[in-house]
Amino acid sequence: MNVAQVVKPAEIDTARLRLRQWRAADREPFAALNADPTVMEFFPALLSRAESDALASRCEGLIAERGWGLWAVETKNGREFLGFVGLHRTAPELPFSPGIEISWRLAARHWGNGYATEAACAGLRVGFTQLHFPEIVAFTAVDNSRSCAVMVRIGMRHTGESFEHPKVPVSSPLRTHCLYHITREQWEANDA
Repeated sequence: MNVAQVVKPAEIDTARLRLRQWRAADREPFAALNADPTVMEFFPALLSRAESDALASRCEGLIAERGWGLWAVETKNGREFLGFVGLHRTAPELPFSPGIEISWRLAARHWGNGYATEAACAGLRVGFTQLHFPEIVAFTAVDNSRSCAVMVRIGMRHTGESFEHPKVPVSSPLRTHCLYHITREQWEANDA
């Protein structure tokens, strides 16, 4: 997939949020949310501090390398770390790869404020207007109604397909995932 390379890490401001490069101070609150059973309900396992730090380092490295990725999200008024929202290349073993996914993970105490929707809309805008992706997907365990609702709010459509996520154990009730997508043309029509 050919996409424009962003020269410097993109930082995105919305009405209430800033999507930015990761900082060392983000590691502790990120580890707390990755160890929270409520946040991780639809993931196969909680993350240890080492696993959480490694994930944050990978996110930071990819943004440094290409200028976009899974950005750290903070409130603009209090500069409080909320979690991450952003764009990522789909794993090659997924049945719809190659592609670009939009993803989010916020601390539970920040749910219900529209932050995931606001930040994800900003991520789609970057993906379609600056990086020129033709399509962006999102997926989650089929029972994750909260994330599915965000997907709908940002203009994505359910493809009608489900798939068995290859990184989730066969015996897990979380293995079956649903797939949503939005094309650049659909996003432009929604944005108009």
